[in-house]
Amino acid sequence: MHVPDGFINAPVSAVTGVVAAGAVAVSLRGARRELDERTAPLAGLVAAFIFAVQMLNFPVAAGTSGHLLGGALAAILVGPFTGVLCVSVVLLMQGILFADGGLTALGVNVTDMAIVTTVVAYAVFRGLVKVLPRTRRSVTVASFVAALLSVPAAAVAFTLIYAVGGTTDVALSKVATAMVGVHVLIGIGEAVITALTVGAVIAVRPDLVYGARGLQQRLKLRVNGELVDTPAAAPAAPVAARSSHRTVWITGLVTSLVLAGFVSFYASASPDGLEKVAKDKGIDTRTRAHASEDSPLAGYGVKDISDARVSGGLAGVIGVGVTIVAGTGVFWAIRRRRTADSSPAAVPEGV
Repeated sequence: MHVPDGFINAPVSAVTGVVAAGAVAVSLRGARRELDERTAPLAGLVAAFIFAVQMLNFPVAAGTSGHLLGGALAAILVGPFTGVLCVSVVLLMQGILFADGGLTALGVNVTDMAIVTTVVAYAVFRGLVKVLPRTRRSVTVASFVAALLSVPAAAVAFTLIYAVGGTTDVALSKVATAMVGVHVLIGIGEAVITALTVGAVIAVRPDLVYGARGLQQRLKLRVNGELVDTPAAAPAAPVAARSSHRTVWITGLVTSLVLAGFVSFYASASPDGLEKVAKDKGIDTRTRAHASEDSPLAGYGVKDISDARVSGGLAGVIGVGVTIVAGTGVFWAIRRRRTADSSPAAVPEGV
């Protein structure tokens, strides 16, 4: 659903840029509360994983494909504020290095793919986990539903943006019907990927899943006719916890590299939902050339490498590497700022 340059006029693109910048600024502050020694390293990995999986377009209808948006996955794994930043980092890397999503449309893409999907998904997720049984399976189920609904929500958001700032004269009803219809199907794929990923992390390290915190209930024992809490389990040894955390991180990184470097070659070549709708309904007639079309990595291939498999795979590996470095740098900087703000020296004298 990467919106290219030319779909939305300059004034509306500028307004969405302001909205996106404001949301990112709020998320930078909110992420300080979410990021700790567990989630800071994981957040950079989540951004890289989203980049990798977005390369895997899957068929959803005749001549149409879809790919992960990632807002739901990021929000549930590392928190909604950090989730907005994760997807924003991915969109920035894709726009600058790979000519995917227009640079003048970056505000539109961040608003639609990072903000809308994350906010809608996390709101649905929190509502469901409050009414479902407090189990790990409930977290996975809530993840599925939240991700499913976040994709058509993004389609509706794009339709509204197009209604205000679209550069072509196409009936809004046609755009809305086509966008929502195809993105409901794409949402199913998004839901499956999100639920499987969240479920896999919960199975090995439930404490790393932001959305699962506080859901574990103490077991009860009946003693002399009264229910009492069982003794709390002893915390894992620091060395063991670090080792387990490292295992999750390495597994996630290797998975991302394999998906982007090898599996992506077998992704569907059909246009994604927005591209298909734009072509069928004629809203792509004023698309402009991308400012980064001459980038060595434009189109997810390495320039001057003729072998498509090698070119695409190497571009994917580079993308994962750049995204994880950029994301991890941002999140560690936020984490250090939080630590500095909470240190005794940062507290004014007399407070």
